[in-house]
Amino acid sequence: MPDRVFDTGTEDLAVEVTDGVMTITLNRPERRNAMSTPMMDGLVAAIADAEIASDVGALVLTGAGGAFCAGGDVKGMAAAGGEGGGSPLQYDARVHRQRRSQRDTSGKLYEMPKPTIAALPGAAAGAGLSIALACDLRYATPNAVMTTAFARVGFSGDYGGTWFMSRLVGSAKARELYYLSDRVDMDQAVSLGLVNGVFGAESLMDEVGAVARRLANGPTVAFRYMKENLNRAVSGDMGECLDMEAAHHIHCGQTDDHKEAAQAFVDKREPVFHGR
Repeated sequence: MPDRVFDTGTEDLAVEVTDGVMTITLNRPERRNAMSTPMMDGLVAAIADAEIASDVGALVLTGAGGAFCAGGDVKGMAAAGGEGGGSPLQYDARVHRQRRSQRDTSGKLYEMPKPTIAALPGAAAGAGLSIALACDLRYATPNAVMTTAFARVGFSGDYGGTWFMSRLVGSAKARELYYLSDRVDMDQAVSLGLVNGVFGAESLMDEVGAVARRLANGPTVAFRYMKENLNRAVSGDMGECLDMEAAHHIHCGQTDDHKEAAQAFVDKREPVFHGR
């Protein structure tokens, strides 16, 4: 039984918290978990909860029914006559809504001061891939595939995929993956550094859960600053990164977690962290 169930307000998204880990499951298996407005609204709310909740030390994002996320609901777009075709909002309002959604999902997954993991039981495409790339770590099954997919439906890309992809694989490879929209199998994904590990379909969530619990029970204050340091390392000035590392390192040295870890080292035992 989960320790807490988060009410997303929709059947398109399921969220529960167990042993310090929030697991968010995209739940439209009949559409390969393609995004819907209720799903994205629920995802925004769940991520916001995880960011500050004291019972959440790590977040896992996955998909139901053997897929991760197909991205935008292209069938729904076609039925509406194209993206935004069924929306009463003017162009500028739609742009603003899209910006807010991207910042509150991909942006928060990347910046929130807690480790985030994407568990890919199957295909991650388009914006679904973008959101997976926003997470700190990615694990997948052997049959999972990744594809930017945007060129195939006449889109330039969204949810930060171009930014995350460029930093993970380099600009030249990112351009190839976006322009050609080819499918990337897990052998390629591992060699490119797009996934951190591959597990069997039956063991994926157990393996990811073990990693997530290890993180949730770790030195959360240190992880908070570690993540900020790592984010700055790929986007900030070197001098700023050095200065920030120094401040964060000294701060962590004053925490109870550091003192406990130092004593545990002397005692030759595993430390017990309390996030302070």
